[in-house]
Amino acid sequence: MSTATLETHRGTPDEEPQPEHRPDGETTGKHTRGFGLPVATALVVGNIIGGGIFLLPASVAPYGTISLVAFGILTLGALSLALVFGRLARRHPQTGGPYVYARAAFGDFAGFLAAWSYWITTWVSNAALAVAAVGYLDVLVPIHDSKAATIGAALLIQWLPALANLAGTRYVGAVQLVATVLKFVPLLLVAVGGLFFFDSANLGPFRTGDTSALGAVSASAAILLFSYLGVESAAVSAGEVRDPRRNVGRATVLGTLAAAALYLLGTLAVFGTVAHDKLITSAAPFSDAVDVMFGGSWGGAAVACMALVSMVGALNGWTLLSAQAPYAAARDGLFPKAFTVKRRGVPTVGVLVTVVLASLLTVYNYTAGTQGVFEMLVLVTTFTATVPYLLSTAAQVYFLLSGQGEKVSPARLTRDAVLAVAAFGFSLWLVAGSGYAAVYQGVLFLFAGVLVYAAMAARRTRATAGGGPGAKLASVTAAGGTGTTAVGRAEG
Repeated sequence: MSTATLETHRGTPDEEPQPEHRPDGETTGKHTRGFGLPVATALVVGNIIGGGIFLLPASVAPYGTISLVAFGILTLGALSLALVFGRLARRHPQTGGPYVYARAAFGDFAGFLAAWSYWITTWVSNAALAVAAVGYLDVLVPIHDSKAATIGAALLIQWLPALANLAGTRYVGAVQLVATVLKFVPLLLVAVGGLFFFDSANLGPFRTGDTSALGAVSASAAILLFSYLGVESAAVSAGEVRDPRRNVGRATVLGTLAAAALYLLGTLAVFGTVAHDKLITSAAPFSDAVDVMFGGSWGGAAVACMALVSMVGALNGWTLLSAQAPYAAARDGLFPKAFTVKRRGVPTVGVLVTVVLASLLTVYNYTAGTQGVFEMLVLVTTFTATVPYLLSTAAQVYFLLSGQGEKVSPARLTRDAVLAVAAFGFSLWLVAGSGYAAVYQGVLFLFAGVLVYAAMAARRTRATAGGGPGAKLASVTAAGGTGTTAVGRAEG
């Protein structure tokens, strides 16, 4: 689709802007606006950078500064994944991202697994983000003495981004852009400012203990692996991005580079400003760094503010993504039809179902008193988040080897193949880094979705046998795809 088709007709000064026609056949209104490159990039940055950055320096400090080497290797892996998502989005520029790619390459079941695992990841992660955000809020407004106030704050932190989503993509984009600037700028100031207070004596050893260099890199990488989850954000929302063939890839790479720069600079700055023996036991490394740089004890409050903004921005973006994959799957009959309900450019039912599930999990966390269950669910997401990556990179390998979609020169074929294999290896490393418990429990959650798939497949079969609306859907499937995937194949 050409850029001209995607742009909104401006008309004469006295005319109302005409609706924008989207790849999925919908039109936009005043509350709906396609994401341009800045907002799409902000979505990637905002979703990659949540609250983990504020603890990362202390988490990897016990391994020594060799952990920065692990960061560099992981950044290369994340960039290869970002480039693969950009190439896939050029081939299939529709909402759904990994779901669309997996289904186009391997069929309905693979697409469903991608959508199902991604959906589980988003709503469980949203609950975890809200719980973590309350911990930072307590630094500013002490609420820990009241369980009711704590639960209320956690729910408010979840529902405000959900309401922004329900207001329309225009407001989602505005909130995401503002939140990304508000968290990126102060974090960058701390990261860059810390270099002026850098003291090499604070760095400590390059490698601690008797662990080999390879072992130290692998151990620190296991902690850092999930710092780049969210790199797929623009691809999942490709249908909401203006000129997705061009902008999704750019936003993915730019967002990943921006997040990587902040991660690396921030970790290096903290390493150089906080003494190593203090850093390895620090519960708030960025706060300690701010106190060293500017004196006083206000660093905790300043970092708490940054963390809150960071997490609310991440919740805003993840709430949108939590509805996009089920929406794309529901359009193809692989998720309940209710998930196709869309208002103001946002899948409203998907947003509501996700925020309700996350809210229930949050309340359960504070009231059930069962130790370890909530932590187990969060651990599960470390595995389920990687399943769509594996399927997407495998889909790219399939497209390249089968020659589908486009004729490429040998040089481009070699380049894309190397990137795809590197991204697949990175995704596999993510799975390995999640640990045995996460993989075991995550597979159970993944297989639980098989029952949902069976129910949806049976429903489609009955509709086909009865000659109802599902018959047309099934006939299109037999011809080579449905919904978003059929469009992708036609355009590929």
